[in-house]
Amino acid sequence: MPYAKDVDAIASLLKQNPTWNAIKPEHAARMRAQNKFKTGLDIAKYTAKIMREDMANYDKDTAQYTQSLGCWHGFIGQQKLLSIKKHFGTTKRRYLYLSGWMVAALRSEFGPLPDQSMHEKTAVSGLIEELYTFLRQADAWELNHLFRALEEAQNAGDNAKADELIKQIDNHETHVVPIIADIDAGFGNAEATYLLAKQMIEAGACCIQIENQVSDEKQCGHQDGKVTVPHADFLSKINAVRLAFLELGVDDGVIVARTDSLGAGLTQKIAVTEEPGDLGDQYNSFIDGEVIEKAEDINNGDVVIKQKGQLVRPKRLASGLFQFKPGTGEDRVVLDCITSLQNGADLLWIETEKPHVGQIAAMVNRIKEVVPDAKLVYNNSPSFNWTLNFRQQVFDAWKEEGKDVSAYERADLMNAKYDETDLGKLADEWTANFQRDGSREAGIFHHLITLPTYHTAALSTDNLAKGYFGDEGMLAYVAGVQRKEIRQGIATVKHQDMAGSNIGDDHKEFFAGDAALKAGGKDNTMNQF
Repeated sequence: MPYAKDVDAIASLLKQNPTWNAIKPEHAARMRAQNKFKTGLDIAKYTAKIMREDMANYDKDTAQYTQSLGCWHGFIGQQKLLSIKKHFGTTKRRYLYLSGWMVAALRSEFGPLPDQSMHEKTAVSGLIEELYTFLRQADAWELNHLFRALEEAQNAGDNAKADELIKQIDNHETHVVPIIADIDAGFGNAEATYLLAKQMIEAGACCIQIENQVSDEKQCGHQDGKVTVPHADFLSKINAVRLAFLELGVDDGVIVARTDSLGAGLTQKIAVTEEPGDLGDQYNSFIDGEVIEKAEDINNGDVVIKQKGQLVRPKRLASGLFQFKPGTGEDRVVLDCITSLQNGADLLWIETEKPHVGQIAAMVNRIKEVVPDAKLVYNNSPSFNWTLNFRQQVFDAWKEEGKDVSAYERADLMNAKYDETDLGKLADEWTANFQRDGSREAGIFHHLITLPTYHTAALSTDNLAKGYFGDEGMLAYVAGVQRKEIRQGIATVKHQDMAGSNIGDDHKEFFAGDAALKAGGKDNTMNQF
């Protein structure tokens, strides 16, 4: 509701309740405006619509791709969105990503853990709630400045300025954006997945990403030892997430189906199959084994399956896991993706071993032959050595074209001596264009970096510690942090204000009038900025 109309509506309500006469309608309307979303479900419903619109727009124009950065704390997410609004004027097509890796490494009560689903389930939904708490506070903070300016304009009798500020208030763009939230492999059976999905949605998640690994064997997608599940097992979890969305009234909730099959050489189960060519039979056809010629060749404890009319003894490790045939990863990925999209998933996630548009496009084009509007969420992973990868891609392309590459040593291309070479500069150009190229050529709707703020926190802390505890002393903070904050207009330079001091002061006035004891007076050192 527009601010002026809400003031009138509240004034009418106050007249009906004469004992509320200490309340000013402007104050109540202001507090309502600064708290647009009342529950996590309000957020999930709002952001789901945004994401669906973005998906439809991408289908019409692949230049309309979306992006996010992984955030491990509400403050980090808040500052990211404030920065986006400051630099670009809008948050459109910019999301947040919640990384299970970072939850494990940074948010578990056990302390730092590997990405193996060992952290507390509730840490995931807890972080979603925390992120949205900080984003809602960013709305309140930004609007509070507008309302303070409005009050000043009204007190000065500047009606034109007041009208312009009311227009800005009524058209304020929220910092609340979609979160793509990682539920790992579902943290147990399908019922466990459903229960956790509900918590995540109630906290505000409109989009849940789930992967096809065995829940109790889960590994990071960029590490070895991954074990996948048969399609029927995975689809039951997709159904569990969809039913959680529907139960809670988020009818357009988004599910991202992630496949780790490209780098997973193991399966825990042999799929159930009823007839040749069905989904279970297709899954089992990838299992490596040796053909059994005679029944007496079957040994005690052997597992035997039928592949293309032949009896086969699957290769089984001491762990009881079965091996897939070498070189079948891409075919398994394509089958995973098609099956997921045909059974309730909305978006795909293919975990690759390098950032190569051609490799990704080759798989996506096969998927699109069956599902033409297939779209990817792609991990621009910090696990890749981006510099080396793209320099080697340029090297290989030049070599194939017949160019002289004798000045470059392919295995040593990470070396700083190549930074200002033609190869190094072109590789940087390819890196800069990776997202645009991937969205145009490989069906990537959403680009994310899973754990960038893990790295930025470590890097900035290292730089400060090196200087502050060294010869620079206080200058390390002044020159490396505060001076840059002031000159770049970083909101945190006024840390008291960013933490809500001015909002609190205004509330004190609302509650107690002239008797309010405020913190932001002349002796507030923050006023010097």
